[in-house]
Amino acid sequence: MSRPPSPLAQRLNDALPQTQCTRCGYPDCRAYAQAMAEEAAPINQCPPGGAEGIVRLAALTGRAVIPLNPANGTEGPRQLAVIDENWCIGCTLCIKACPVDCIVGAPKVMHTVIEDECTGCELCIPACPVDCISLRPSTPGLTGWAAWSRAQAEESRARYEFRRDRLARDKREQDERLATRAAAKLRDLAAHSAIEGPDALSQKSAAVQAALARARKARGDPA
Repeated sequence: MSRPPSPLAQRLNDALPQTQCTRCGYPDCRAYAQAMAEEAAPINQCPPGGAEGIVRLAALTGRAVIPLNPANGTEGPRQLAVIDENWCIGCTLCIKACPVDCIVGAPKVMHTVIEDECTGCELCIPACPVDCISLRPSTPGLTGWAAWSRAQAEESRARYEFRRDRLARDKREQDERLATRAAAKLRDLAAHSAIEGPDALSQKSAAVQAALARARKARGDPA
């Protein structure tokens, strides 16, 4: 279980644009904020926040304002992902890659991007196996915080956290279903297995019990 963020990390996270693009080198904005709070990361690794974002982070950390690190990207207009419906094969990989659930569709059905909710994170681009997603500037002439509002950032964060919690819940429920099935088979392993012989069944039982123990540990259940 991850520890709660420090007060400084919370303030730094509030100052980030919440695009969840990972260009900072961290899995999400919250992780980058925590790293900055612990002085494990510099304040110049967020291209979507741009120069104005660095000024805000500098004010919160007491550090000097420095230029955006080009290794993390460049400041530019906000991008919008566009799916070419003539080429989309409905693989759902872009849906799984989107950190804010702004792509809708179903298997083997053309997908589309909800424009008002797209953060321009670009994570759907490498996920597409047929290269049918392109980017176009959605804020020509405006970059950084001039192209992104606090309200948009808060909405993006809410969608990201809802998706994160949903995926975690789905995994827990799937793990519980599998554990229930495994426990049921374990109670009468001989009747549920094609393996014959007490030694082989004993080894199989030990393997299933070990798997169940690992699942309980992963869930944080008491031993």
